[in-house]
This record gives sequence, C-alpha cells and structure tokens, in this order.
Amino acid sequence: MEKLRRVLAWDEALLVAVSRLQRPVATRALRGVTHLGDAQSLTFMGLVLLLVGTAYTRHLGLMLMMGSGLAALLAQVVKRLSKRRRPNAGILGFTALVQNPDAFSFPSGHTAASVALAVAWAGECSGLGLLASAFAALVGFSRVYLGVHYPLDVMAGATLGLIAGGVARLV
Repeated sequence: MEKLRRVLAWDEALLVAVSRLQRPVATRALRGVTHLGDAQSLTFMGLVLLLVGTAYTRHLGLMLMMGSGLAALLAQVVKRLSKRRRPNAGILGFTALVQNPDAFSFPSGHTAASVALAVAWAGECSGLGLLASAFAALVGFSRVYLGVHYPLDVMAGATLGLIAGGVARLV
C-alpha cells in the first residue's frame, strides 16, 4: 500500500510540474489537439467515415474505426471500475483548463483512441503511421497539460490503445 501511495504522489507531482509549463499560446494549441483526439469529435469521426466511404481506403477506415472504438469502449469500462477522481476533484485548489468530459480520470480515453488509431495506421503504405503516432503522443501530453488527467491515466490509456489497435490490425 505504501508503494501505491508513493506512485500516486509521484503522479500528482508530475501533473503539477507539467501545469507550471502552461502558457496562453500552448494552451490554445493543446486545446485544439485534445479536441481532435476525442474519438467522439466530428473531425475524428469524419476522418474515419471518409476513409470507410472510399473504396481504396475502406479497409484502413474500418481498421481505424475498430481500433479507436474498441479503445474508447475499454477505457470507459476501466473508468467505471476504477472511479479515480479527476485532478481538479482530487487536488485541492487545482483547476483544469478544459471541461472534464466525465467524472472519472483513469484511464485517458482520448489517449486510448488516439494511440489505437496510430497503431492501426502503422505499417500501412500511406506512411502516415508515424505522423499518427506523434499526434497520439501530443494528445496524451495535452490531457496532462490541460489538467484533466494524471500522467498514469495517459500511460494506461496508451496501453489500452496499443491493445485495441493491435487487435484491429489482427482482425
């Protein structure tokens, strides 16, 4: 139990350290990134639907849909089981820079969906897998920077995304 307390204290300290990096220009940019990383955003869904709707990219679109959808579903199940409170509810005086999408923090669903999309895209001949991976890393960072997730939430979300994206590639 003591080890868990130390890990959670480290997690909180890292979140607070990242919050000290906040600057207005970066905040605006990372709000945009975090919005694009939301599997429920029109941009995210529009990309997948565009790919599914084109014969040449249909296979890729279905793989991305399956990976990000599975990741989002897994993240929601784990959130409901863990019930970890968001940083602004768990740290006295801490304020998030964006509205929390729900009450629970662990794991990051944005990160899970973005990583799943990157993994599903990896290895496709489009060469965009590396770009999608960089974007997924930026989404994960944005969630901590904006104060809606602890770093461990993002790591867990990335792990779920790796699993979901891998499953999508296998299927």
